[in-house]
Amino acid sequence: EVQLVESGGGLVQTGGSLRLSCAASGLTFGNYTIGWFRQAPAKEREGISFISTSNGGAYYADSVKGRFTISSDNAKNTVYLQMSSLKPEDTAVYYCAAGRNFWRVRTGFPTYWGQGTQVTVSS
Repeated sequence: EVQLVESGGGLVQTGGSLRLSCAASGLTFGNYTIGWFRQAPAKEREGISFISTSNGGAYYADSVKGRFTISSDNAKNTVYLQMSSLKPEDTAVYYCAAGRNFWRVRTGFPTYWGQGTQVTVSS
């Protein structure tokens, strides 16, 4: 059974930083694209960053480019999202997601989802 377990969410002030972790189990880690979506109340889900665990290729949405950094530790089967210069508009539930095809994950069709972790940025 594949599991994606997120951690690291919380409450932070504007301009602060958080690091989200996504620990994956039940899959061959180096064969997947893993990344992050977020959804704020009354807003559509947004794919914000993804990484290919096979070649390290990464994608960032314009809304987070330059502020967020995604990385993977293949030895720990974990993907990280370092979030800096946080803004109130970053407030959302952040979901880890994984799939074999980079473009399917990026376009919103991953195979697996985590349960989500809340990030709240206060002004």
